[in-house]
Amino acid sequence: MANRSNECFPSFVPLDLEFSLGLRVIDNFSDHISFNIHNKEKDDKSCVHQLDKMVLEPFLSSSIAIITFDVSIKNNVATSIIHMRIYNKPITKPIHHIVHITSTEAELFAIRCDINQAMNFNNISKIIIVTNSIHVARKIFNPLVHPYQVQSAAILSDLCNFFNHHENNSIEFWECSSCLKWHLHNEVDKETKTFNLTPLYPCKTSWDFSKKRKSNDILKVWKMIF
Repeated sequence: MANRSNECFPSFVPLDLEFSLGLRVIDNFSDHISFNIHNKEKDDKSCVHQLDKMVLEPFLSSSIAIITFDVSIKNNVATSIIHMRIYNKPITKPIHHIVHITSTEAELFAIRCDINQAMNFNNISKIIIVTNSIHVARKIFNPLVHPYQVQSAAILSDLCNFFNHHENNSIEFWECSSCLKWHLHNEVDKETKTFNLTPLYPCKTSWDFSKKRKSNDILKVWKMIF
């Protein structure tokens, strides 16, 4: 399944509720969120073994979704491919194309798609996201104003709904460096880098023009705010 998007993201939304003290996901659901960071002091085999051990539980439970994704940017077009498995079976493999955004924005967009995909299944109680960009995932829970606040707020809103759906629901972020070549992440990494996109608008000028009005509207909003 392939999705093509051409969006301009505003980089700042003042006084967003998701970042208000007392309403933040990190304040109310901190025990539902965990990060597993790649230990650089360990050798690659130990890290791969830890990842293999981690997937044993998802492969034996239909209530756990394990998701791997990667992002590649070529000629200003970001391609993200997501693999989701439940009970040791491939469930979905959405492909998204977005133009003129940074790799961080593309990765945040992919994380939100990960969460949305998992939430489409009513019985999912744990979401495990494996990524080589764990530093981007951490930005989601940064309460300070930053250039990716809009994307973070959207993800936090989805997570809040997921955690409120059941008190035992949780999400885990696992770091997996591409150099480890761990089988699940290596598969999606190769697909992302070798995927050849046929753009809807072959001419770069057409890409730029297609969202110029949206970009101008965002600038007008900024002028009103500031």
